[in-house]
Amino acid sequence: MRYLGVRRRKDMSGTTFRFAPASIALVGLLLWGIASVPRAYAGPGTIQVYKTPTCGCCQGWVDHLRASGFEVAVRDLEDLTAVKRMAGVPERLQACHTALVDGYTLEGHVPAVAIERLLSERPAIKGLAAPGMPQGSPGMPSPTPERYDVMAFGEDGAHVFGTFVGVDEE
Repeated sequence: MRYLGVRRRKDMSGTTFRFAPASIALVGLLLWGIASVPRAYAGPGTIQVYKTPTCGCCQGWVDHLRASGFEVAVRDLEDLTAVKRMAGVPERLQACHTALVDGYTLEGHVPAVAIERLLSERPAIKGLAAPGMPQGSPGMPSPTPERYDVMAFGEDGAHVFGTFVGVDEE
């Protein structure tokens, strides 16, 4: 019997149940929505990078991480606003890409040496950020690299985690 888009069916035990095509569509939509939400991380130790598909400096940073021995998974998105919000990156520390690794957030051109230190020391912070696009940072080659700070941020605000020139720690 069919009425108002609801169908009655019997399962293998003879029990009658009802379902509506709209219900199936709703479940499918919910599953698609859950699958499209950024995962906390790709796997233990893997850096999950969220970047825009056209950003060359972001790909340069990914290449730097891989050359430094990190396993990296990349997801291209047109808009990173939701990722940055979900990851808790303060607006003043935002940069062109966001990454997640082992419960930490990495924002911008954070050098591999700073990430290694972060994962070794495991401080009680939300993550690290290299705000803006510092010249000479990984992925931002420059004949005149600038000195820049990598900031640790969390519930207590932000403080300098390390100062860098180019990709070498000062």
